Amino acid sequence: MADLFQELLKPPSSANPNPHSNDKAYTDPVALEYLSTLASMPLSRIESSEQQSLAQSSHSLLLSLQALSKRSHKSIINSAANHSHLRTALPALAASTNDLTNAIPKLDNEAVRFSTTYNKSGDNEVLNARKRALLLSRNVERLVDVLDLPTLLSTAISTGSSAPAANYASALDLNAHIRRLHSLYPDSPLMASVSAQANEAMQAMAKNLIMSLRTPGLKLASALRTTSWLRRVVPELDSAGAAGNGGGLGALFLVCRLSTLINMLAALEPLRELAEQERIRQQQKPIGSAWSGGQQTERYLKRYIEIFREQSFAIVSMFKSIFPVPTNEATSRAGDHDHDPLQHIPSALSTFPFHLIEMLIETLRIYLPTVKDQPSRDSLLTQVLYCAGSLGRLGGDFGILLATIDVGEEAEDEWVEVVKRHRLMAGRLESIVGGKDKGVPEIIKA
Repeated sequence: MADLFQELLKPPSSANPNPHSNDKAYTDPVALEYLSTLASMPLSRIESSEQQSLAQSSHSLLLSLQALSKRSHKSIINSAANHSHLRTALPALAASTNDLTNAIPKLDNEAVRFSTTYNKSGDNEVLNARKRALLLSRNVERLVDVLDLPTLLSTAISTGSSAPAANYASALDLNAHIRRLHSLYPDSPLMASVSAQANEAMQAMAKNLIMSLRTPGLKLASALRTTSWLRRVVPELDSAGAAGNGGGLGALFLVCRLSTLINMLAALEPLRELAEQERIRQQQKPIGSAWSGGQQTERYLKRYIEIFREQSFAIVSMFKSIFPVPTNEATSRAGDHDHDPLQHIPSALSTFPFHLIEMLIETLRIYLPTVKDQPSRDSLLTQVLYCAGSLGRLGGDFGILLATIDVGEEAEDEWVEVVKRHRLMAGRLESIVGGKDKGVPEIIKA
């Protein structure tokens, strides 16, 4: 029955240009259900109550729509606006999807190329740079410590004057550590730079040590420490030091002490100028006239001989203590004399005393004839003999060379008497010292 009603309600095909839309409209399940319900009702009920029921349903639906529009009008408006944008958004989404589909093969190719190019097992400059950067970031503290080594070394050297034993020892240890690192990593530019800075600092330390050898009041302990440090700082200076002759380090020690001696003697320049003036006045004095000068010359020579005696004895004795001659050196030289055509280089000390003695003899030869007072001249000659005796204990006696000094014909007898008295006093002193040395074992035996 419902199908018959549906056929009756369907408009003609000519009236509707879109037949598919009519088919969809009249195949609605709700409409079919209502038609089935209407077909099952009696005619009287349809005429009496159906129209009223439809009006009530329409009014109820109208009220529901009004309440819905009042309650959700904003959402409905937004939904309508968004629905209107779908006409442009959906084509854009389709185009983007199409572009993504076309880009996926390119992305896959680029991913394959990236994985092939930047493979860990491959050799790539970018990867190597990143590895070096990561290695640098992991070892930045160690590198900072290595870069601080030259600064620490320079600080230890610059503060060496306050506590040389501790600071110079620390500086030598730091330099040894830097040299060891440089030998382990010879191709490292960083270690090459650090080693160059350390070499400059060690050169400054060597200069400080050499200057310390020129201090006037140098003691044996300080000299031993300084030379031992110089052996480590400049080892090439002591290449021949093992043979007992001191090598370059011994020559350097003698040069430094000689420079100190010359500076100390140069401090007597005011006295020397006065002595020189006396000497010139004596030369200008008429022949046969009496000469009563020489006091300034005597003062100059006394001070000169005193400084010379102290410093020369200290220089030679310190050299022999710092650079001792091995006990087997004589036998080894005798054994090698027939086999080695080039003999050993003599020690710098072998000619150094001659230079010192020549300085003293030349000064005495110039200024001693100016002193005409016999007691003053005897005092000076005695002082010179004591100086010769002090050097004689170290193998540098120059007493016989004093005979070459021209002190005048009238002073030759005085010179002989002074030498005799000096030898007599020296003999007595040796006999007293020898008697004491012999008496000590007898007391011990008793």
